[in-house]
Amino acid sequence: MKIALASDQGGFRLKQEVIALVREMKVEFEDFGNHSEEPVNYVEYGMKACESFLAGNCDRVILFCGTGLGMAIVANKFKGIRATPCWSVDAATVSRKHNNANCLTLGGRVLPPETAKAIVRAWLTTEFEGGRHSLRVGTILALEDKNFKPVERSRR
Repeated sequence: MKIALASDQGGFRLKQEVIALVREMKVEFEDFGNHSEEPVNYVEYGMKACESFLAGNCDRVILFCGTGLGMAIVANKFKGIRATPCWSVDAATVSRKHNNANCLTLGGRVLPPETAKAIVRAWLTTEFEGGRHSLRVGTILALEDKNFKPVERSRR
């Protein structure tokens, strides 16, 4: 498994903690930045990681910002990404088992590092259950196909 990572300044320290964990777990990763606590436009970094996933360069994405909410909004703008902010191991486990989430978002200002690492460990090791959940994920994919249309510049 290979994962794409990205953060803004609010998630930078937590990303460093998670990098130590994924190294320990021997999970391959690519860090798309930010590489410091200097203020940045988090959207640019989230985009890079999501684009890498959609290009097939990685299997999952983990994004970090102050709360995990902004990065979730960014990631969910991409067709094919199912991003979920998680604050507990249970939420992370269900996001994988039931929703086949391929993007996890975490908040550096709201999660203690040990909690975040437990969430990441659960998220990376939990498989999608399929079954009745496959129908639901399929419905989500059909909704994407229907609603993800190119937006004219004048509407932005």
